[in-house]
Amino acid sequence: MTTLLAHAICAALVVADLGARTLRLRWLIAGTGQRLGVAESLRTNLFADAGATLTPMRLGGEPARLASLRLARIPLHAIGVALSYEILTSWSVLALVGAGLAWRLAGRWLAEAGPALAATAVGHRWAIIAVLALSLLAIRMAHRLRHRVGARWSAPLREAIACWREVPAWTVAASAGLSLVNIATRTALLPVLVLSLPDPPQLPTLVLGSFLLVYGQLFLPTPAGAGAVELGLLGGAAGTLGGQAATVLLAWRWWASGVTTLLGLLAAVRLRGWRDLFGRDTPPSPNPDLRVTCAAGDRHEHG
Repeated sequence: MTTLLAHAICAALVVADLGARTLRLRWLIAGTGQRLGVAESLRTNLFADAGATLTPMRLGGEPARLASLRLARIPLHAIGVALSYEILTSWSVLALVGAGLAWRLAGRWLAEAGPALAATAVGHRWAIIAVLALSLLAIRMAHRLRHRVGARWSAPLREAIACWREVPAWTVAASAGLSLVNIATRTALLPVLVLSLPDPPQLPTLVLGSFLLVYGQLFLPTPAGAGAVELGLLGGAAGTLGGQAATVLLAWRWWASGVTTLLGLLAAVRLRGWRDLFGRDTPPSPNPDLRVTCAAGDRHEHG
């Protein structure tokens, strides 16, 4: 495979990922009785990518998604129900895929990547200890933040539970299928780039290593796992990449997070303006009304 072909495939994978996530969110919102346009759904996912990439443990993704959906005038009850189903299906599929990959590929991955990773761990043990300590601190802070946010949202979410049964079963099933597309396309980026090298590692090592590097970022304290992910990739988590490891790393970072983060920031600037986004004198927006009413109830009241 040539380098140009590898980059073309990566571009197609990014488009497929964005398309799957755009459809998933749009259908879930539609399942609550609301309407979300394709452009608004795409914008929401780009905002979420930018927010997640630029914050530790990807914590900024959901607030960015919420803000975008509120700008699209989606009621809070619809947002709560749709995102709850999205999180439920995506994490369930992620757990199943992770378990399946571990069962099928862990032995070969350990045999090929294990020695190099062990040597890297010994040589950078203090950096790894620091990352672990920061991860524990970030997890604790995230837990406290989620507890505070959860206390504010607990009543609306309890009321939104009554709306869950309105979402059609096919929508939930489609969400699971599109989540699988999302996981597969993101995991495939690194193997595609590495397979363009003259002597690439074995495919099982590439696939499981890529999966761990992509989704391990959820538990790392730095934005997009910066530092730890680079150390893991260069240290052999996806096999030995030789002298082109740095080039592969930069290309993978671009396709895995850079392009969607850039598009998300550009979309935000285009929508809100540079001054509103980054100006210091922008007044805070008032708190939204957190009352929740099912779509059926809305139709009954306004009928």
